[in-house]
Amino acid sequence: MKTTSKLQIPKDGLAGLKENFSSDAIAGFVVFLLAMPLSLGIAKASDFPPIMGLVTAIIGGIVVSFFAGSRLTIKGPAAGLIVVVAGAVADFGGGELGWKLALGAMVVAGLVQVGFGLLKLGKLADIFPLSAIHGMLAAIGLIIIFKQIPVLLNVDPGLYKGLGIISMMTSIPTFFMNLDPKATLVGVISLAIMMGWPYLKNYKLGKVPAPLMVLLIAIPAELAMDFEHTEPAYALLHIGNLVDNVKFNADFSGISQAGIFIKYVIMFALVGTLESLLTVKAIDLTDPFKRRSNNDKDLIAVGIGNTFSALLGGLPMISEVARSSANVNNGAKTRWANFFHGFFILVFVLVATPVIEMIPNAALAAMLITVGIKLAHPKEFVHTFKIGKEQLAIFLVTIAFTLFEDLLVGIAAGIVLKMVIHLINGTPLSSFVKAPTLVSFEGNNYLVEIDKAAVFSNFLGIKRKLEEIPSGFNVTIDLKNTKLVDHSVMENLEHFKHEYEDNGGHVSIIGLDKHRPVSDHHLAARKLSKA
Repeated sequence: MKTTSKLQIPKDGLAGLKENFSSDAIAGFVVFLLAMPLSLGIAKASDFPPIMGLVTAIIGGIVVSFFAGSRLTIKGPAAGLIVVVAGAVADFGGGELGWKLALGAMVVAGLVQVGFGLLKLGKLADIFPLSAIHGMLAAIGLIIIFKQIPVLLNVDPGLYKGLGIISMMTSIPTFFMNLDPKATLVGVISLAIMMGWPYLKNYKLGKVPAPLMVLLIAIPAELAMDFEHTEPAYALLHIGNLVDNVKFNADFSGISQAGIFIKYVIMFALVGTLESLLTVKAIDLTDPFKRRSNNDKDLIAVGIGNTFSALLGGLPMISEVARSSANVNNGAKTRWANFFHGFFILVFVLVATPVIEMIPNAALAAMLITVGIKLAHPKEFVHTFKIGKEQLAIFLVTIAFTLFEDLLVGIAAGIVLKMVIHLINGTPLSSFVKAPTLVSFEGNNYLVEIDKAAVFSNFLGIKRKLEEIPSGFNVTIDLKNTKLVDHSVMENLEHFKHEYEDNGGHVSIIGLDKHRPVSDHHLAARKLSKA
């Protein structure tokens, strides 16, 4: 028996607050130190008023905690949505008008997410090929990096205002020729701290959150160099008063631009939902109590939070992976840790706005560049290549189309290429929609036989059959009658095996003896050999 099974499951609700007050408050405080500067930077990079990043985090913590279907995830603005939000502001005309019209689309997208939850679409992430999703995230990372380079260098915003991502990339030499030495020094030191901090994790100093250390160095450096009087106004963060900024800000007149409005409703709802669901799945695997989140309930909670946030002027929120990981690593037990993180941000912004306005924008840019590097790290390319050359092709095509077009086109291109590859590998057209799945049982043994092909687009039907099997039995999944089992299904079956066995059952995956893996990776796609 695993040690984790002996742990007493923490109580929920008010009883959980009383039982776990200390551990959740401490975890929430650490996450607050991480979330506050990131939320400011994400809002600024999204062309939203910076204070709205804090408004989003406050709502994600204080409000959404009461509805959430996951216990340990932190809700707040996401770097992965910067590209979508900034694009919406620009396409709706830019400036304050673009911000308010984008908010109107975000309100509708929040309601769509609530609908996803009510329609039990919490499994939505399972119908997208994993390589296309990771390609989308890597493309977002690259866009964040290139858009934040001129901010790190404190270049006059007039030099890059309105530039697309390709133009931003080709303008990098110009940005370096026009850098501000003092602000760049702060930015480079901040970036070095953010990049080097993981190497100090075994030391006491490494326990301090990297963004907090950046602020502890960047703010005194800014004061010593007197940025307020010697640097341009755009060198420092300006957020204003919380009470003055929080009001009904959404403008729905953008619906007259139907094409743009619908496009961004889809993008906010789809990208935000995918990122949230992937985070919930990842954090569930790190929960020491092996609890499983209610994805549908969590989608409803995020949708409610997004609707409320957008009405007041905030950014779209998701279950954010870095802050959620920090939450788990610092001993959080229940959803109250998320509540505390929002509560501490609210208190700080009410009493310490002057301190926040001492933060150099170059320091915030360094934090966001670090996020971008994590999303588009070379190891992601290497890992995808090891799974299979076809996975790398899907990954790269998704990145390319995202950079040259947009996220929706990128994801669509990745999916189309995946389907073409499946057709070349002999997958019947009918199998893209449904995989014949027969479940039988005898005594304590369940047998699941899958026919034709098991691919990303038909996995929901397979998963539905698997989830109907009661816990605690011996389950055998037989794939001998499939012509192809793709990487997404291999990984999802591995997740099912892991979760089912954590609940006392046993899972065996058989029938792949005559299938040839496309690479040496243990979760590579497998094609039935003709020999």
